[in-house]
Amino acid sequence: MARSGLADAARVARWADTELGPGRGSATADGKATLSAATAERAAHELGLTPDQVRADWDTARLAGLVEVHGDSARPGWRLRAWDRDDSAVLRGWVALFDAWSLAYPEPEDHEPAAVAEVVSAMPQVLSFLQLSAGPVPVEQLLDLLEQRVTELRTARCEIPYGPQPEPQAEPAPTDAPLAPLLDWALRALASVGALTYGDGQATLTPLGSWAVWVKLEQICVAAQSPAGNIEQAAEDMLRGCAQLRPNAARAEYRAWLAARPVGSAVTELLGAARGEDALLRGLAFEALRVVGAPAEPDVRAVLDEPTLRPYALLWLAEHDGTDPEDAHEVLTREEATWLWVDTAAAVADHGEAPLLVRHLESAVQPTVPMLLDEVRAVGHPRTVQVLVALAAAHPDPALAKAVRRAAFQVHTGGS
Repeated sequence: MARSGLADAARVARWADTELGPGRGSATADGKATLSAATAERAAHELGLTPDQVRADWDTARLAGLVEVHGDSARPGWRLRAWDRDDSAVLRGWVALFDAWSLAYPEPEDHEPAAVAEVVSAMPQVLSFLQLSAGPVPVEQLLDLLEQRVTELRTARCEIPYGPQPEPQAEPAPTDAPLAPLLDWALRALASVGALTYGDGQATLTPLGSWAVWVKLEQICVAAQSPAGNIEQAAEDMLRGCAQLRPNAARAEYRAWLAARPVGSAVTELLGAARGEDALLRGLAFEALRVVGAPAEPDVRAVLDEPTLRPYALLWLAEHDGTDPEDAHEVLTREEATWLWVDTAAAVADHGEAPLLVRHLESAVQPTVPMLLDEVRAVGHPRTVQVLVALAAAHPDPALAKAVRRAAFQVHTGGS
């Protein structure tokens, strides 16, 4: 179902991979990650689509991490590279789109942004109810639940005073009136990403939507791959095999893998894996290089000019020179530290659990969340939107989640 739902987006992403690489012309309009009219027309002609369909599929591809935009050029995301051989990459791409449902469908007009944000914050409970119901649920019942959840959110922010309240009014208060159209928007948006079906006054989770909600409810971990056989694997596959191991077990596996091949070629392989789109493998590759130690220093120093690897290489060199690992981050500039924070968050979002992503927020060098969001937007990491959407979906604080969602929307639209 995920492959089918993302097939059109993958098709446009593959076209972008072929046609929009360096030196092959403009991919976007004004560097804002939206296709220029000329590019959309060309893609539509070559793919047998309309320009509007191309733009919609392009938008879906970016939200699902199938394509990454860098200024006015594009490159495939790691999920597209792994598309044909890795079902988990497909599922993670769909979950990224599912998390970004509020960006995937136009917001209703004439509604306060605060009310929209409240509905977005309340929808996980509505989705949980749909998942537990395991069948069609009348929209009226979902609206009652949404109203209760929004009231709870307002109470948590102390917007509803404590103490004696006026007698209930016969008609709903004006502030409650917008919730019905906002629920309609939310259900249509979730239907547009394939999470549910919506019609005839009721909503039902699709099997894919039910699976995604169940995974989030239960915080299911991907089972660790057996380390057996990793020694014979290429660096990338070896690192994936070690991803779920505890640090000591992973280091033992790195040592065995390194012992089975010349150190020079091993370091070259590890740095090659670090250059890929999967941020988790980048971090693991440098962990393996720490096991290599001094023989890796020349090669690590040689990648300092590569922006993607520079923060990792600086930390590696600082620790190699005797700096306490807890103090090594001081060698990074603020911009490098922010880029590394986003890259690590991308790894957590792709491979970890929601609580880990929330805890990762505490590791940012910025003293406040608004400062972090400003600097994250400025640093230009290609996974910024996906990271912010995943953080907003995971964070229990509605006000903070709202601010993070707003920042994601601004990066997504190229706004300020």
